[in-house]
Amino acid sequence: MDSEQSRARRPNRRRGAPGAADGSNATAGTRSADYRRLRNPFEPLKVLSEDEVAHIHDAALSILEKDGMRVLLPEARARYAAAGAMVDEASETVRLDRSLIAAALSSAPGSVEMTAPNPDRNVVLGGRNVAVVPVSGPPNASDLDRGRRPGTLRDLHELLKLAQSFDVIHLLGPSIEPQDIAPGFRHLESTLAQLTLSDKIPFVYSRGRPQVEDCFSMIRAAHGLSEEAFRSAVYTYTNINTNSPRQLDIPMAQGILDFAAAGQLLIITPFTLAGAMAPITVVGALALAHAEALAGITLAQITRPGTPVVYGGFTSNVDMKSGSPAFGTPEYVKAAFGAGQMARFLGLPWRSSNATASNTPDAQSAYESQMSLWGALFGGCNFVLHAAGWLESGLTTSYEKFILDIEMLQMFAEVFQPVGAAASDIALDAVSEVGPGGHFFGCAHTMERYRSAFYAPLVSDWRNFGSWADDGGKTATERASGIWRETLARYVAPKRDPAVAEALDAYVAKRTEEGGAPPIT
Repeated sequence: MDSEQSRARRPNRRRGAPGAADGSNATAGTRSADYRRLRNPFEPLKVLSEDEVAHIHDAALSILEKDGMRVLLPEARARYAAAGAMVDEASETVRLDRSLIAAALSSAPGSVEMTAPNPDRNVVLGGRNVAVVPVSGPPNASDLDRGRRPGTLRDLHELLKLAQSFDVIHLLGPSIEPQDIAPGFRHLESTLAQLTLSDKIPFVYSRGRPQVEDCFSMIRAAHGLSEEAFRSAVYTYTNINTNSPRQLDIPMAQGILDFAAAGQLLIITPFTLAGAMAPITVVGALALAHAEALAGITLAQITRPGTPVVYGGFTSNVDMKSGSPAFGTPEYVKAAFGAGQMARFLGLPWRSSNATASNTPDAQSAYESQMSLWGALFGGCNFVLHAAGWLESGLTTSYEKFILDIEMLQMFAEVFQPVGAAASDIALDAVSEVGPGGHFFGCAHTMERYRSAFYAPLVSDWRNFGSWADDGGKTATERASGIWRETLARYVAPKRDPAVAEALDAYVAKRTEEGGAPPIT
């Protein structure tokens, strides 16, 4: 059964039909909002003036001219040098001239179209478009019954099925690091899982050229592409983190070179924590992050002009009592607004995140995530990474938190929908029909619209206390636990050409027999 057929057969709670939690297409009489194509209608909020944005950009250029970046990969230093950068081999430091950076920025595209295995899942980044990606990279998994544990391949499979099941998730991420798979084979199993359990755009880690080449080969096989055809469109993406302050390590630099050469999407994301890996002020941390992002973007563009890039913003602060990262803080929100302004100053799509420092899916996790999403979405971001399931400062993927985040994401998606101000929306006839002191429950206008007038919650329970208590008095976290289980029980894999599935399995078997590819550090 293909994905369109499976969606048509299942009810859709997110659009107003009771009882479902799969994010499938609308049925007759239900809500018709399209969560596959999110467009933010609001003007982005700002924390900086135009002069302050320009001043931060100038400060970042000064950092790169005077202090430079330490770049650990010799091949990357050679690329910089060939483009005109000043390279000190003894200290592995690269200093970038403003004109070199300006030339690189001029070739970076302002929007990116990404191609999914299912064309209905294609994604456009840039402008007012918003793409959402689940949590990526935690080594641990957690749910109410099984507790916190090292992530396994089974967990990865389950989380990919959840990501496939909700239309408000647009691309895949490595939702868990399967600790039961050796590092040299993990990329094979993770890519195989993404390409067989979902029809959304897959993610590839940058952990050395051999692993990247394996993953590219599998994605080409899934799409039936030659190497040349693969380079002509965007089929996958990676996230590049600098080692703040001012360092680009070997696998990250290698990832920039490899993805740029293949024409695939690079999200260049400095991870700066004010007071630890960056100056303690928000603008100081933003200036350092901006400098590091410019260095990565420049390397991508001098490798292949026109390489699709996203400006990554991931700046927060630390708890000055313990030194631990803090997320969803007021500083995090202001840094997100500022990062969005810096990305728009460059004319590039912007990535932000949904993050919390909470160790369990509780009230803290919800309000910190809500703050993070406010910073991202009302700051105008185009790409929300870690949008569903992040817990424990990114060390754990929580199944319950995944569902709670889906609820919040769907509510934001509904906020993005137009209100409508036609005569039929203003409803003067209904006002006349009801009259003074009456109610609108049974009037014609209400009866025509009640099935689809309002968002129907995925998790929230709006019943009165007595009804809620009689039904077990479950908390939102407990209800979320039931929902992820129900969603997995209803999951149907997208249709795949048997020959493609066989080719992918054969490739993984062959590379496994050959010893896989250990990650580069």
